Amino acid sequence: MKNSITSFLLFCLIITAHNVFAQTSNPDKYKYDFVVAKDGSGDYKYIQDAIDAMRVFPLKPITLYIKNGVYIEKIELPRFNVDVSFIGEDVDKTIITFNDYAGRGKHIGTFNSYTAKISGNRFKAENITFENSAGTIGQAVALHVDADKALFKNCKFIGNQDTIYHGGEYSRQLFEDCYIEGTTDFIFGPATAVFKNCTIHCKSDSYITAPNTPKDKAYGFVFLDCKITTSKNVTKLYLGRPWRYYAKSVFVRCKLPEAIRPEGWHNWGNPENEKTAFFAEYQCYGAGGNAKNRVSWSHQLDEKEASNYTVKTIFNTCNPWEFE
Repeated sequence: MKNSITSFLLFCLIITAHNVFAQTSNPDKYKYDFVVAKDGSGDYKYIQDAIDAMRVFPLKPITLYIKNGVYIEKIELPRFNVDVSFIGEDVDKTIITFNDYAGRGKHIGTFNSYTAKISGNRFKAENITFENSAGTIGQAVALHVDADKALFKNCKFIGNQDTIYHGGEYSRQLFEDCYIEGTTDFIFGPATAVFKNCTIHCKSDSYITAPNTPKDKAYGFVFLDCKITTSKNVTKLYLGRPWRYYAKSVFVRCKLPEAIRPEGWHNWGNPENEKTAFFAEYQCYGAGGNAKNRVSWSHQLDEKEASNYTVKTIFNTCNPWEFE
């Protein structure tokens, strides 16, 4: 009897091990394409429900197709949801929006006031608008992204103060052909982030960038061939100010509006920041591109220095990252 029980338990163990192996070695067993639609024509009506249904650490990339609609949700893609893509139907009609802001509730501050938080590495988004609709009430983040190798293409980011928080001291993020609007410090954080062919729209007399670059990082925020635009009321605009000592922001071949102040950059009221921050420009043009009266502690790159400001060079300062 004892031997029979032992044999049966061994058989169960073998079957269990076989099933576990089959589950982890057969990617086709799981769902890797999801559709969200407000009208009920997809797999889910809510984006967060689709995220919650995804396999964590998937065996192949997962794609979430989001049909046109206004999704009033506060969503989060956790760090173990890697290799996920959000593909919207139309950037102007596929909108994720929420209205949290710092101080709205006892436990809501700047960093959790987001509409969307993206922490899963190798994330991609296309054709989606991320919006914080709280208004001009203080810090209100539309996107909090601390994922590494995050890529946003043809997306819009709508907010006021603190529109995008670029989190993760060692994260690398690329924004290509995107539109970003805000008022104060609306591009901020410690990540290495590149903005390529983007439109940056400024809605008040304030500061565009507020980087918090770690001391050992070669790059912070880099704007390549971008266009800076302003609302009609804007007349006194700074390119950036250092949130922390070693802040880095660089504008390369960008079109700058008349509203850019002649001095260009601000030290955030601390002269010590001038010794450590790295703020620079190269071949910027437009009514605000004249660098003659820039603050003495900012930099105008020469051709050799500017040659290091390419997407490949910037992101290869950590681990190689080849873009498709």
